[in-house]
Amino acid sequence: MGDTCCHHHDDGPPSAEAVSGALAAADARLTSEGERMTPARLRVLELLLAAGEPVKAYDLIARFGEDGQPAKPPTVYRALEFLERKGLAHRIASISAYVACTEGGPAHAAAFLICDCCGATAEVNAPLAGALDRAAQVAGYDIVRTTVEAHGRCPACRDAAEAA
Repeated sequence: MGDTCCHHHDDGPPSAEAVSGALAAADARLTSEGERMTPARLRVLELLLAAGEPVKAYDLIARFGEDGQPAKPPTVYRALEFLERKGLAHRIASISAYVACTEGGPAHAAAFLICDCCGATAEVNAPLAGALDRAAQVAGYDIVRTTVEAHGRCPACRDAAEAA
């Protein structure tokens, strides 16, 4: 992602309980929508949630098998496509990585704040989503998915750079 940080970050990956709760909520939502959480979809979402940060597809492929065996790439890519379509994951194009959704369901506009130093990301509500929807409507477009990416420095990296 970014440069390697030489300073401490307080946040770490989510707890096992948080991951388990998020998986159960995702499964319940999909079931209520008439969809199925297959073992491959569940495993990919679990890996994204447990990472707590963006993960490249090839890393998901390598970590997929609980027995240490990598997955076949189509298995992971199909699961990612499904999770994206259902609003459970996002692709962050500028860093070629995927992240579990933390803000909402399938119809929300995602915005990411991406630290160019440590690679940390934060998902926030896209502040311009309404204006973009109106502009698209005027132009005759139907927006299916919106992702905004903003690069800069997280508070820890900014503070460390100012102190240096």
